[in-house]
Amino acid sequence: MKAALLARRQRGVATLEFAFMLIIGVVPLLLLTYTGVMIMAAQQTLSLASAEGARASLRYASPNDRRVAACQAAQRSMQWLLNFAGQQANCNNAAAPPIVVSAPAPCVGLASAQCMQVSVSYDYSSKPFLPGTGRMYGWLMTQPIRSTAVAQLDLGTP
Repeated sequence: MKAALLARRQRGVATLEFAFMLIIGVVPLLLLTYTGVMIMAAQQTLSLASAEGARASLRYASPNDRRVAACQAAQRSMQWLLNFAGQQANCNNAAAPPIVVSAPAPCVGLASAQCMQVSVSYDYSSKPFLPGTGRMYGWLMTQPIRSTAVAQLDLGTP
């Protein structure tokens, strides 16, 4: 009789153990996986934004118009990330993060050509995708996530 009473009391223990293991083991693993996927999506977005900005700078126009076009193209490509971070890009200046477009300058290794550099960034530590993960990833990601693309300009000279 004691064995039957003890067995009845032990019936829900396995369910409780499973619930604790789920909360302590599986949920944090899923949260880390989700955050990692979102960081990769942000990096891919930044790569696309810098490439689109560099491509937009190839249009024939004045150097300032090229910078504005590059900034606007990068802004369109990373708009979801800017909205999430609550940031605005100043495309009239295009010299402050999150989008920085350099003025045309001699290309590295080819001084006779002009290049423009488009750099975009996202500071994960100030606006993490999941609250609390900024500190957790802080030891791994000490700098903002960045991407840079360079375009060699066709200035129309023969």
